Amino acid sequence: MAEPEYHSLTSDAVETRSSFSYQRLNANVNGSGLPGLKKRGHGIGNRSWIKIDQHGNSKVLELDKATVMRHCALPARDMRLLDPMFIYPSTILGREQAIVVSLEQIRCIITADEVILMNSLDGSVLHYQSELCKRLQTNKDQSDDLPFEFKALELALELTCMSLDAQVKELEVELHPVLDELASSISTLNLERVRRLKGQLLALTQRVQKVCDEIEHLMDDDGDMAEMYLTEKKQRKEGFLTSDPYDRISTSGNIRLPPKSAPVSPVGSNSGGGHRLKRAFSTISSSKRSFMSSSSNGENIDQLEMLLEAYFVVIDNTLNSLLSLKEYIDDTEDLINIKLGNVQNQLIQYELLLTAATFVATIFAMVTAVFGMNFEDTIFDDPATFNWVLVITGAFCGALYSLFLIYFRQKKVFPL
Repeated sequence: MAEPEYHSLTSDAVETRSSFSYQRLNANVNGSGLPGLKKRGHGIGNRSWIKIDQHGNSKVLELDKATVMRHCALPARDMRLLDPMFIYPSTILGREQAIVVSLEQIRCIITADEVILMNSLDGSVLHYQSELCKRLQTNKDQSDDLPFEFKALELALELTCMSLDAQVKELEVELHPVLDELASSISTLNLERVRRLKGQLLALTQRVQKVCDEIEHLMDDDGDMAEMYLTEKKQRKEGFLTSDPYDRISTSGNIRLPPKSAPVSPVGSNSGGGHRLKRAFSTISSSKRSFMSSSSNGENIDQLEMLLEAYFVVIDNTLNSLLSLKEYIDDTEDLINIKLGNVQNQLIQYELLLTAATFVATIFAMVTAVFGMNFEDTIFDDPATFNWVLVITGAFCGALYSLFLIYFRQKKVFPL
């Protein structure tokens, strides 16, 4: 009996120790023990947003992410595109009730009657706010066929294209003199400047390419463009909700109900009335969803397509300018490589000439070294004989060097 009691006490001790460790971990998480961890729901703070309505009135709001998601019916993955803590490429997304725009520094949510802009001290954001309010207040009394969401989207595209084009022109003005100077004088300082500018060019090309691809993707997908007609969908929804439910069933669900004044059989109401009523309500809900979501088939998207096409031409020209700059850099690099290759070839030619001269001089030195040895010969009896040896050896070496030069010329090793 002692052994089971021992096991029971051991298990109780383990459970007590585990419970204590769990409570200690919760205390550390909830307190200041682990500063890197936060309680669920406390990591989302309020951020500053700028709300601009259809009349051009703007005001600054402090909203958290969950409130914006509920107000605009957006998923959390779309809100991450607007978070300044994350770096995402330029994106334009059409949703059921909003358009999510993330173009460079302009990050906003466009609905049918307002724009919720991420507040920032960046010049692009302030320019977008002031220009949009100015245009809306100016065109308030004028008739314009362009819906509100397209006005906001057009301004975002316009400012983005203008900003990218200005950066390209600034880079072009700075790049051309550096490349011309490098082509005339190859130095480490000029190479470092070109390397830095080429890095900026590649980064700018990727940003422009992403905006161009995003606009082209929207133009190729009729469904995405149809999703962006927020004003029309809102009006259609309001008209659908205010219409007669019996008319909606008969027109969309193809179900005919008896008139309100028609008598109902008690037997039919008891047996199949409940099933028919459920079927009627399900038909109303399904027809509503199909009517609101399948508008892309008969949607006239020419207005948005022409708007996107106009800015696609602008951003495509900007991209072509960047590609021209890249080709200019590549041509300059090819020219530098040709010059360096030419210098290297000249060094090889000089090295070949020096090698031939060294070989001839070695022959002459060998002859003089032989006669410089201490051995007895009749040639040393006449001092003039040694002079003739030197003259004949020098003439032979000169003739040999000339033969080398003729050989090099015939083989076209280098022009002479």
